[in-house]
Amino acid sequence: MPSEADFLALGITLKLAVVSTVLLLLLGTPLAWWMARSRSRFKFLVEAVVALPLVLPPTVLGFYLLLALGSNGPIGKLFESLGGSSLAFTFTGLVIGSVIYSLPFVVQPLQDAFQAVGHRPLEVASTLRASPWDRFVSVALPLARPGFLTAAVLGFAHTIGEFGVVLMIGGNIPGETKVASIAIYDHVEMMEYGRAHWLSGGLLLMSFVMLAGVYAMNGRFRMVKS
Repeated sequence: MPSEADFLALGITLKLAVVSTVLLLLLGTPLAWWMARSRSRFKFLVEAVVALPLVLPPTVLGFYLLLALGSNGPIGKLFESLGGSSLAFTFTGLVIGSVIYSLPFVVQPLQDAFQAVGHRPLEVASTLRASPWDRFVSVALPLARPGFLTAAVLGFAHTIGEFGVVLMIGGNIPGETKVASIAIYDHVEMMEYGRAHWLSGGLLLMSFVMLAGVYAMNGRFRMVKS
């Protein structure tokens, strides 16, 4: 049976996933819109930076985030000069690392969704004297709804499964930065396979249900659209 510490780690994991997903959608939406619409010759550089976590080992990303957010790092020093404390080994540091690491899993579905909208609906709205903001809110966002659903679920699920980044930037502090993936590792290391099964099975079931729901919703949307 899972212990109280396991439930605490699971609660921190879900809290981290919710906060990170909200921030990812807020930051990823304008970025994905620009990437979908921009014709800048430097767009490929932005796309490469966004996609970097897909190929970069999590420990490498976590290591450089640790250096940047620590007391001697540029971001850590700036934050401390404003009256804060070190961001390393804190929940805030976990959120920053999770947002960066999961960014491509949110931006790419949104970019694909915005590109699928096409130019025609926006041009029609423009002829009706809709402002750029109105075209974005009233036309692009509703048509890109399946992409938002996919992006939210992928960002949430990917955050739940993080290990290397959260371990490097957050450590293993019970009640503060110890998430479910680290708790599973600890159980396996101590040969507590029963408790590891409970946490692993719960995360597996949760991830499957979320992905199945996304595919079902997107399938229905395509049927209605056709």
